[in-house]
Amino acid sequence: MKIPQQTNALSRNLHEFFADYLPLLRGLSPHTIHSYRDCLALLLRFIAEQTQRSVTDLDIKDIDTVQIVAFLQMLEDNRRNSVATRNIRLAAIHAFFRYLAGKDPEILGHCQQILAIPFKRSNSRIVEYLEYDEIQAVLSAVDRTAEDGRRDYILLVTMFNTGARVQEILDLRICDLQLIKPFQAHLIGKGRKERLCPIWEQTAQLLQEMIAQRGNVPPGEHVFLNHRKQPLTRFGIRYLLAKYCDLARKNTPTLLNKRLHPHSMRHSTAVHLLKSGVDIVTISHWLGHANINTTNRYMSVDLDMKREAINKIKIDTTNPNSNASWRSDASILTWLESL
Repeated sequence: MKIPQQTNALSRNLHEFFADYLPLLRGLSPHTIHSYRDCLALLLRFIAEQTQRSVTDLDIKDIDTVQIVAFLQMLEDNRRNSVATRNIRLAAIHAFFRYLAGKDPEILGHCQQILAIPFKRSNSRIVEYLEYDEIQAVLSAVDRTAEDGRRDYILLVTMFNTGARVQEILDLRICDLQLIKPFQAHLIGKGRKERLCPIWEQTAQLLQEMIAQRGNVPPGEHVFLNHRKQPLTRFGIRYLLAKYCDLARKNTPTLLNKRLHPHSMRHSTAVHLLKSGVDIVTISHWLGHANINTTNRYMSVDLDMKREAINKIKIDTTNPNSNASWRSDASILTWLESL
């Protein structure tokens, strides 16, 4: 990448940040770099519009806390971004100004002001997942007589089997699959962390049949392709899941009030592993979580487990003094341990 001949401090540092620092020194993935790029491009366009100047005329001092706070508010108000997305954008801005602070001590104070902009707290949303009968309903909605339908069915089964993130499924290549015993898939997750995920024999057979229908294909080809024989996109997977969920809702009323998205399949895998008695550490490794605390949240989302805990509590409602049993420390601790 060539640096333009006429450059100011902002353009020079942006070039070095994206061409050298992020990919070479930090070793970040292309997806993360693209996310940072999109954020800073949006920010520069916003400031240029607010100041009625050209983007090429902007310099580091033009990006101040007032402009950044206004930009973050615009993301929520105009672009309807969630608080989580807003915080991701702010993290990208922080990363750039943390880089600048280490490079140029003269603007350290300016950078510190921007780095002091806090992340916004948000309400924790309920983890939506599919019950087993709901998954069956979604899979049954797929027309497996059509070629695209067979691909969609195998895609959904693989997502549920592996609990993979959407990007992990999109990046999956034929060479990443081992379709002989032991059946497994090689996944590359966040931070380029690699893991092997076991797959069911039925899943392996479906994948093998789909790949065999393509004929002699290179091992580096993506597993899931669209009808133009190009790799599926995040939007494609979101569209397909929404399509089959809408069809399944006609016969499965419990799906009506659920806000489902591709990550819901990952949540479903975690909950069903938990129900099956798989320990939380194994589930954490299965899903590729960096911190087991991320996995622990699934302990509190399964309603069946909560109902089972409630059923263990025996209260004699006919006895007016039955509430007295709640007053002793021993009974309270016993009840808490049963949850």
